[in-house]
Amino acid sequence: MTDNFRSQIVTQGIQRSPNRAMLRAVGFGDGDFTKPIVGLANGYSTITPCNMGLNELAKRAEMGLKMAGAMPQMFGIITVSDGISMGTEGMKYSLVSREVIADSIEAVCNAQSMDGVLAIGGCDKNMPGGMIGIARMNIPAIFVYGGTIKPGHHNGVDLTIVSAFEAVGQYSAGKIDEEELLEVERKACPGAGSCGGMYTANTMSSAFEAMGMSLMYSSTMAAEDAEKADSAEQSGRVLVEAIRQRRLPSQILTRKAFENGIAVIMAVGGSTNSVLHLLAIAHTIGVELTLDDFETIRARVPVLCDLKPSGRYVATDLHKAGGIPQVMKMLLSHGVLHGDALTITGQTIAELLVDIPDQPRDDQDVIRPWDRPLYPQGHLAILRGNLATEGAVAKISGVKQPKITGPAKVFESEETCLKSILAKEVQAGDIVVIRYEGPKGGPGMREMLAPTSALIGAGLGDSVGLITDGRFSGGTYGMVVGHVAPEAAVGGTIALVHSGDMITIDASTRSLHLHVADEELDKRRAAWQPPQPRYRKGVLAKYAKLVSSSSVGAVTDLNF
Repeated sequence: MTDNFRSQIVTQGIQRSPNRAMLRAVGFGDGDFTKPIVGLANGYSTITPCNMGLNELAKRAEMGLKMAGAMPQMFGIITVSDGISMGTEGMKYSLVSREVIADSIEAVCNAQSMDGVLAIGGCDKNMPGGMIGIARMNIPAIFVYGGTIKPGHHNGVDLTIVSAFEAVGQYSAGKIDEEELLEVERKACPGAGSCGGMYTANTMSSAFEAMGMSLMYSSTMAAEDAEKADSAEQSGRVLVEAIRQRRLPSQILTRKAFENGIAVIMAVGGSTNSVLHLLAIAHTIGVELTLDDFETIRARVPVLCDLKPSGRYVATDLHKAGGIPQVMKMLLSHGVLHGDALTITGQTIAELLVDIPDQPRDDQDVIRPWDRPLYPQGHLAILRGNLATEGAVAKISGVKQPKITGPAKVFESEETCLKSILAKEVQAGDIVVIRYEGPKGGPGMREMLAPTSALIGAGLGDSVGLITDGRFSGGTYGMVVGHVAPEAAVGGTIALVHSGDMITIDASTRSLHLHVADEELDKRRAAWQPPQPRYRKGVLAKYAKLVSSSSVGAVTDLNF
């Protein structure tokens, strides 16, 4: 092995003796100082089922690194459970945690002059946070997903965490009793792993596999299955070879890789949050990517997979049906995937997919044939109009009414909106507006799973529109529009809406329009005053001061 690893600047430099002495204390022997030092960023915690199985996977990855000739150094990264904090003030920390994760990985790996990093995570922000950190450093890296949870079961129906949120709405609408509500709660999450539908964690893991930064099939494996641990160990081996070959993230995370990731997200019916996260990762690695790119790819990629939240199946079903490689091969065969894009293995996408059939198996219906898709075009649409001049994101698959016009019901926070829905004050035909929940205004751009699930549970999912400058959970579906930019806190038009104003959401023309004359809007804008910051100290205050618009990924280093 060559001896020009950057870690050897520390171990063999001017301060050689004290540096090596400290490394000996953590397990280095005489023969270890010429080996590459690899950071193992471990997101293990018992805060959430998404991450509680990660420590065993980290140990297997550590084994793979050692057996391949590296010296791994394990360190912890934080996680915030979106599902547990959902609907509370704590949810404001979720998107913020993406930056904390990226900062921590960058800080540890650069401080210790590590030669590569294996990041392992489970909950929603672990993936983009880890990849942003990887992109900043541009040292050889691989991402290991902790795996999906297996579905719960009740009365012959597969359950996910979203089932529990929707059950609350069903209970408040009198559709189920308290005992049924409790049974759903008891059975929705049966063990370790990230939320089981094509929600944000599984969406981002699928994208990373498509982008070449994770091993094939790894994004849909169940957290508790033996193959997930085997894949973690193999990931360590692959990373060491990438270090030897100086295979860098900037060689993998190219424009073609991002287009491949977006194509797979469209095909599997992925989360709206993926738009925000891919924009942020692209910004960090230096790839030009805009909201319009998502719309361009959406137009040529059908939705091929029948997955929750709006479909029938969960991620483990997708895995059994052929996983992301099967989806990718179909996209490649029809000219909407870049086969020459490089992967962490050193092989191209086309080389990895060479033995995958062009069509899905006939004995499953999770993945549809190309000529019989679930929807003819992608499901994530970029809406624009006088309510969102910078753009907004909507998930339009499964929507029974692609166009809805109705009176606005304006709420200044998620809590006040949820209270109104549960009190049956929101009626069919209304357009719910939740504002001051954007990146700066929240701060932290909370997800609106509680109100959207309450609407679904109350039977209003197809008849009530909802727009917000906040985000949506990957489990959300219905006529909902998020990421409205400019946000209310910086004077975006959403701040000027009055209850009773007519609003049109039109998925077919991808427009979001407030039916108020420009002259009236000018008067309202002149009278508008920016709100006082909700936090003046701590991480939320710092985040609010630094964060950019959601239209460019809600990054915190845009103007540096």
